[in-house]
Amino acid sequence: MSTVLGFDFGLARIGVAVGETETGLAHPLAVIGDEANAARFAAIEKLLAEWKPATLVVGLPTHLDGSEHAMTARCRRFANQLHGRYGLPVALVDERLSSAEAEARLKEAGHAGWRRQKPLLDATAAQIILSQYLENAAHAAP
Repeated sequence: MSTVLGFDFGLARIGVAVGETETGLAHPLAVIGDEANAARFAAIEKLLAEWKPATLVVGLPTHLDGSEHAMTARCRRFANQLHGRYGLPVALVDERLSSAEAEARLKEAGHAGWRRQKPLLDATAAQIILSQYLENAAHAAP
């Protein structure tokens, strides 16, 4: 069994989720609201120390047709920085429509008001990204 942390990278916030390979379940964990890189990586370092993940997962945004856009490159860079700083394997996962799915889940759960739920939305999007990774990993296992 190993722990995995998932990230929904954004310019204003980073949503974080935690999951386990054995159960295949992921849960929203935190939102890193700092925009300064030093503060962001300090917060990530604390999460890594607490959860001791074996793998990190970063959502990779693309257009609906799969073509890349400006945030795609930023997310790749973030993934490379995570790998370079912490030496952990980093997987990239297609995150198309993860925020829309997160918004629908929150609405269904009774959370209303876009501005109030934005941090929760980011952590839930990270959960969806990580769940997708865990599901794909389970199907790939022998």
